[in-house]
Amino acid sequence: AVMQTFGSKLCSCPSFKLREVVSIYFSFVMLFLLILMAALQGSVPRRNDFPYKVPLDPKGLLELSWNVSYPEQVVHFQLLIKHLQFGLLFGMSDRGEFENADLAVLWSDGHNSYFGDAWSDAEGRLHMDSQQDYQLLGARKAPKGLYLLFRRAFSTCDPKDYLIEDGTVHLIYGILEEPVHSLQAINISAIRRGLQRVQLLKPNITIPELPSDMKTMEITAPDIVIPSQETTYWCYMAELPDGFLKHHIIMYEPVITAGNEALVHHMEVFQCAAEFDSFPRYNGPCDSKMKPDRLNYCRHVLAAWAMGAGAFYYPEEAGLAFGGPGSSRYLRLEIHYHNPLVLQGRHDSSGIRLYYTASLRRYDAGIMELGLVYTPVMAIPPGEDSFLLTGYCTDKCTQLALPAAGIRIFASQLHTHLAGRKVVTVLSREGRERQVVNADGHYSPHFQEIRMLKELVAVFPGDELITTCTYNTEDRRKATVGGFGILEEMCVNYVHYYPQTQLELCKSAVDPGYLHRYFNLVNRFNDEEVCTCPQVSVPQQFYSVPWNTFNRDVLKSLYDFAPISMHCNKSSAVRFPGEWEKQRLPTITERLQEPVPRCPPTPGSRPAAPIPVNLGELRRD
Repeated sequence: AVMQTFGSKLCSCPSFKLREVVSIYFSFVMLFLLILMAALQGSVPRRNDFPYKVPLDPKGLLELSWNVSYPEQVVHFQLLIKHLQFGLLFGMSDRGEFENADLAVLWSDGHNSYFGDAWSDAEGRLHMDSQQDYQLLGARKAPKGLYLLFRRAFSTCDPKDYLIEDGTVHLIYGILEEPVHSLQAINISAIRRGLQRVQLLKPNITIPELPSDMKTMEITAPDIVIPSQETTYWCYMAELPDGFLKHHIIMYEPVITAGNEALVHHMEVFQCAAEFDSFPRYNGPCDSKMKPDRLNYCRHVLAAWAMGAGAFYYPEEAGLAFGGPGSSRYLRLEIHYHNPLVLQGRHDSSGIRLYYTASLRRYDAGIMELGLVYTPVMAIPPGEDSFLLTGYCTDKCTQLALPAAGIRIFASQLHTHLAGRKVVTVLSREGRERQVVNADGHYSPHFQEIRMLKELVAVFPGDELITTCTYNTEDRRKATVGGFGILEEMCVNYVHYYPQTQLELCKSAVDPGYLHRYFNLVNRFNDEEVCTCPQVSVPQQFYSVPWNTFNRDVLKSLYDFAPISMHCNKSSAVRFPGEWEKQRLPTITERLQEPVPRCPPTPGSRPAAPIPVNLGELRRD
């Protein structure tokens, strides 16, 4: 009776036969499945949709591929485990340590396998994370090994998670060679482990169209035998052909000998100084006593590559000039080999392939040095966990040296020596910080590459470029002074820009006279322990300072307020005309706001426990 009453109220609607109802039902089901498949395809990348790849371990048994989705603020990872034993750890930490790390863990007791998001405490003990932010998307076995596919948001707002930012990321891995029955049973100190540095957040740049007359040139090592030691810097001299006219480099990429992908850490091609008519041939370690001193004049960077980087493209309106009048024919290839397993007898012919054209683009690209002058007047006391030094490219210099239309910075290479931990360059205009040019909060001196910027940075006459480096000298007993030595320090940003100007170096250092006053003040409060006589060098004066709290704080204040000596130099190393000594520090009235991490929406059904993974039975070798 109820159904009849209800039906009588709907008598104006058409009636449906059972066949039609079933047809409509299945149509809706198919539509739902199509929508679901589309959604899954949007969140799970295809197998060949990972443009970036790097070997994690020295043997190349672990291979990481990834892509970046800026709209979703997510990184998708594909981890190839070529020889699966009983699982592995993969994750991120501040500087590659396994304490206070953010980890994705796959483990097995031999019968059952699990995947979960975990973290390690200050003692290296593992804990399951209450917020599971490493999301497993799939696991499949293939002839090459096990492919593990998972994703992670840049920011999770979980205090136990690593914030994925621009710049260097220290990836860590550990291999489980024995069955484990729980996450807590994993002893991090007892497993085979390591680290790899990459730039995860690659810029999403449109690749410019390449010209039809493009040619290539390979600058490669001549089938050398990689020395059987952990670290080697290898130098090889190459020459451009006689009569090589001016061309534009518009792209370059690495050439890695097959099988050596895990050994070739980074490579650079330098052009030599044009003031010398010739350079001696050389093929050997860069630190060898047999290396001719003249090779030290090959310092103009043409190309730089580091592990994990792909091809480098110049903007379509600019190219890097080489060849022709005023350009040296001589090039120096430098390769850093990282061989922690001390492998023997490995031959290598790696290097860099340059793509160049005779059809010159509208602008010559230039390279400008920002930061601190290489001088011992800038020093870091020993035992510092975070000591800042800042170098300035002042408004006075850019006003004089830059064209009215300004320049456009499109790439940057940050550089310090071994104590460097962070580097940032900020653009300031009329006393207000406007834009970060490049920043690396997890910088490593062992991972230096030219990085394309996500967007062009316009610099106009009167702008200031301020570069700050953060250092750690906790392991040192005496002061670290500025200079060229590996145990001395640098703070440099090599910015790549167009159009090229005469300005090649825009850097500063504290005024030497004010530093002399500092040493006199130290003497007044420390019983004349520092000799300030003219024959004693600045490094020797710093080495004799008793580094108590007062002397440290006064040095920090000196660098924060004392006038500077500006180096506003042309390519000939001659300063632009003007008064450059005892210049006032730039005044900053407005700082950039720290970016606020974007928290992803709280998931309703993400498990707070590990999820089972069907890998079948796993056995010991």
